[in-house]
Amino acid sequence: MTTDATFSTNIARTPYEKELRQHWDSKQHDDVNLLLGELDGLYHHHFGYGDYDPAVLLGEGQQREQKMIAELHRLESDQVSLILDVLGDIGPEHCVMDAGSGRGGTSFMIHDRYGCAIDGVNFSQYQIAFAEQLAEQRHCADRVRFHYQNMAATTFPDGHFHRVISNETTMYGDLYEFFSEFSRVLTPGGRYVAVTWCRDDAVEFSSPDVEQIDQHYVCHVHRRSTYFKALAAAGLAPIHVEDFTEQALPYWELREQSSLATGVEQPYLSAYRAGHMNYLLIVADRVVPDQPSSRPLRNPKGNNE
Repeated sequence: MTTDATFSTNIARTPYEKELRQHWDSKQHDDVNLLLGELDGLYHHHFGYGDYDPAVLLGEGQQREQKMIAELHRLESDQVSLILDVLGDIGPEHCVMDAGSGRGGTSFMIHDRYGCAIDGVNFSQYQIAFAEQLAEQRHCADRVRFHYQNMAATTFPDGHFHRVISNETTMYGDLYEFFSEFSRVLTPGGRYVAVTWCRDDAVEFSSPDVEQIDQHYVCHVHRRSTYFKALAAAGLAPIHVEDFTEQALPYWELREQSSLATGVEQPYLSAYRAGHMNYLLIVADRVVPDQPSSRPLRNPKGNNE
């Protein structure tokens, strides 16, 4: 496990972060993640994207259930393509930080596509150990590393990464703090990519469905407007935003019919259908700091003062 010994005791800094760490460290037998990951060794901690094949609902018993599990896993892996397709021109010489890396599914898929070095950051010791074992099995431990750190306050130097991604993890803390840290570790001109669900505060500030989601996942669903205020404050300029709420629904519809349903499926379906939540892809570039100009500024009339 990669960690800074002088830093490790302060990784979970607040009562909430300590509660969250305990929550994730205790989830060591969660079929909704483990059974899906056993299919191909990619263990995800995010949800799915796109339509499911209705043929998986045919049949009976265990055969039907296995088809549904495989289809749920396909949708989760397809979701990572939202990130993969907007990372831009990167290759083996580039470095990417996966903020809130879970058991490593997204990190491995980025490395497999681009060959770049990945540093996953997570403060669940169990998940870090799990992901490190997978990296050894996949023979990429020298390129895909996992760090026991807090993604809001890492020990990486300024400008270390060419890309930072967060896949459904920004609801676990303060957006201003997260984005400030992501901006710090990004090289000027580097790119941040996020997939997240958020409150649509143009329609509804809060709802019982959103509150149930917060309670279930020990998270805080942020307002959509807060994302863009916090990005601007951190010097991260959005270049692409896309709403995939409709494409997020089929995953929950299928999961609700499977043995893996946990009871949170209906709150997601209700919140998305009612417009209380959005499912967004956000791509933002780290702005290059202004340089002093040797040319005189011109006043509105076009005359030099």
